[in-house]
Formats: sequence, C-alpha cells, structure tokens
Amino acid sequence: MLRLLVPGCARALGTTRPAAGLCHPGHSPSRQASDVPRNHPPSPDIVARPVGICSMMRLPVQTSPEGLDAAFVGVPLDIGTSNRPGARFGPRRIREESVLLRTVNPSTGAVPFQSLKVADLGDVNVNLYNLQDSCRLIREAYQKIVEAGCVPLTLGGDHTITYPILQAIAKKHGPVGLLHVDAHMDTVDKALGEKLYHGSPFRRCVDEGLLDCKRVAQIGIRGSSTFLDPYRYSRSQGFRVVLAEDCWMKSLVPLMAEVRQQMGGKPLYISFDIDALDPAYAPGTGTPEIAGLTPSQALEIIRGCQGLNVVGCDLVEVSPLYDLSGNTALLAANLLFEMLCVLPKATPA
Repeated sequence: MLRLLVPGCARALGTTRPAAGLCHPGHSPSRQASDVPRNHPPSPDIVARPVGICSMMRLPVQTSPEGLDAAFVGVPLDIGTSNRPGARFGPRRIREESVLLRTVNPSTGAVPFQSLKVADLGDVNVNLYNLQDSCRLIREAYQKIVEAGCVPLTLGGDHTITYPILQAIAKKHGPVGLLHVDAHMDTVDKALGEKLYHGSPFRRCVDEGLLDCKRVAQIGIRGSSTFLDPYRYSRSQGFRVVLAEDCWMKSLVPLMAEVRQQMGGKPLYISFDIDALDPAYAPGTGTPEIAGLTPSQALEIIRGCQGLNVVGCDLVEVSPLYDLSGNTALLAANLLFEMLCVLPKATPA
C-alpha cells in the first residue's frame, strides 16, 4: 500500500475507493484501447464545478497506482525552503483551481483521457519535522508508482521533492534526461551546513548519477548571485543553460526544437518551478525573481516536449499565501494539464 493520503475534502466525504469502472490491475494488455474503460473528468455542462471532492480536475481518487497510465500526486512539503514558506499548501490550491480545466487541448489536438487512464493518488504522507525522512517517504511512494507502470505528475511542494522522485524514476529507467524550467540553478552544494534543501536537488542528483548530464537543459535562469559565474557548475557537468534574458521578447519554439534534438528518444523528466515565470504572472511563490518567462513561453516549452519519452513531471514551489487571487495555482493547474497532454500515450485526436 502506498503511503499516500487522499485530499482533505475527499477524506471528509470518505471517498478513498477507486471509482467504478476502473480496470482491474491484471487486465489483458491485448485489449484494444477503445475497449478499456477510462476515467473522464465530469463535464461542467452536467456537473456544477463546485460539486464533488477536491481532486485534480475532479478525477477519481485512488490509493493505488495499479491499472493507471498516469496519475496526479501531491507532495505538500515546504521545510526545504530558503525564503518564504507555504508551498505545503500548493497541491491543495492547485487542485481547487483545476476545477476550471476541461478534457481536450484544442491547440495541440491532445485528448488525453481517451488514451490514458488517469486518477488522483492523493498526497504523499510527508514528515514536516524531518526533511531526510520526508525524502525517504517520497522515494518509497514513487517507487511503487513507477513500478506499477504509472507516470507521475506531481503537485508540489518545494523543489527538494524532485530529488527523491528522481531517485525512484532512475531506479526504473536509469539516468534520465531533465528539462528543468526555473529561475534558479538548484545546484548549490550546501547552505547553512545542510546538503539537502530546495536549492540543491540537482547537485544531489548528479552526485548519485541520476541524470544523463548531456541531456539536461535548464531554462529561465536569472537573478542576482553571491558570485560572478553561478552557471559554472551546471555547464561543467554538460548541462545546457538558457538564461531568461536570452528568452525575452521571443518565441521559444526554435529553442525547443534544439532541446528535442538534445533529448532524443531516451527517458526524460520535466521539472517546472513556477518561479520560472515572471512574478507578474505567478506571484505566489517563495523565491520570486523579476524579468521571467511568460505563460505563453511556458506553454511553448511544455508543448515542445510532445513526442518525447516523458517518464514523469512535476510543478513545484506554488505558495498560495502570496497570491490570494489564486492565479498562480490556476496557472500551475493549466501547466500540469499541458504536461499530461505531452505524455507518450496521450495520442492526439
């Protein structure tokens, strides 16, 4: 049994069971895709948006990944933050705002719920008093998810969580490529004497051989630094570093064509920190940096991954306390839907 908790409002209603119509874990893979029952978010034309449990896109809530092609998973952890806290509330707020999402992506032609069986697996039961133990709990939960053949789409949570997630992903797939969209490198060795916090996940991943370093791209990097060349470590590892200033006032479609060639057909993980976007669009985050990416550029980045071998995704650092309008979480929910739409089995209509 995964150490997962369903969303709070779902627990209150006692709806932790899989939804009716889900396939049994042992269903025959030889069945035609059209014959396999799918989960579909309810249409707002039939079910009012405020109705139902608080799950991602109002999908069924399950406690097991068995039989799923992909699943949304919350990791409400923020004890690895270095500035403003509050990302522990990110998954819940993203779920709340996801009620506006619909099932089809007209811009890309993706109809993910026709070809993927998707559910919300609730939240990993983290330890808010112990970061090391939380990482263990996250790693163990995600090992079960990926072993079941389910692609996780994670609602964060601060960026520390990507490290144990990638431990689980790499255990199955080996060293993976990484598309890292962020204002910060997150490759610091240590801070305040600690080697584990939200500024160090990718340094730890390199240390453990979890990344295929020639297939790592970091996009949106910007901000002040404590030394003159903050990009030295990443570039020394073979990472491609794309500064935000090199993205200003232009389409990122040409850039993503180059990134697609860099990533090839091998497993790829997408890690998207919401602070990659300019705080004018996404103020609800812990370490905002001015002059960031735009939402349209974020869409170009994610849509540029269509056809690649994406084996997992996360959207981290949403801190709702600093955006009472909910716009940051709404943007995050949309980006997670876009990630779902680029998964390998999310065949365009």
